Amino acid sequence: MLSHALLASSTAGEPTTGVAGWAVDMMEKLGVAGAGIAIALENLFPPLPSEIILPLAGFTASRGEFNLVAVIIATTIGSVVGAAVLYYVGVLFGRDRLRAIVDKLPLVKLQDVDRAEAWFARHGRKAVFFGRMIPIFRSLISIPAGLERMGLPTFLGLTTAGSLIWNSIFVIAGYRLGERWDEVEKYVGAFQNVVIAVVVVAVVAFIAVRVLRRRRTV
Repeated sequence: MLSHALLASSTAGEPTTGVAGWAVDMMEKLGVAGAGIAIALENLFPPLPSEIILPLAGFTASRGEFNLVAVIIATTIGSVVGAAVLYYVGVLFGRDRLRAIVDKLPLVKLQDVDRAEAWFARHGRKAVFFGRMIPIFRSLISIPAGLERMGLPTFLGLTTAGSLIWNSIFVIAGYRLGERWDEVEKYVGAFQNVVIAVVVVAVVAFIAVRVLRRRRTV
């Protein structure tokens, strides 16, 4: 059984808990489809880390529990389904509602929205494709694609391609590492911390510049 295999591979013989334990339960009950569902939920709830779920699914394939190709296909389908849900969240929310909210914010201007829309019009395809391979943005990039009404076939095609690359890397890493599948999380965690730091610095710099400009005009 999958849980027994993971118990044997866990450090100090401790049972697998947390997100890994939840993913194990999903895969035990639903098979390879469970891995796909787990990744779909990870897209909708980013705190569920794909860097745990995907290598874990790869590890199960290395033990003959699942077929490696089937795992990659199932998790990629899950990624696309989750991204499509967020795309329609953007569609339903709408740019008019976004602009109305931004117009009421103290430090953000409608010109910022105009610039963001212009940027997305020029680089939206690259943003969706490469965004699928950047922590945090993997899920969030689907919302502006919906807001800007990117063509659905284009969105699905780019999301599938980006997700296939991301998922394959981590599933195969888990497959190759075997019982050391959890080492993947350490490296991705460091990368994610860098992304978070860059975002925080950018937000702080944006606020600082706006506050200084406002003081100068007073």
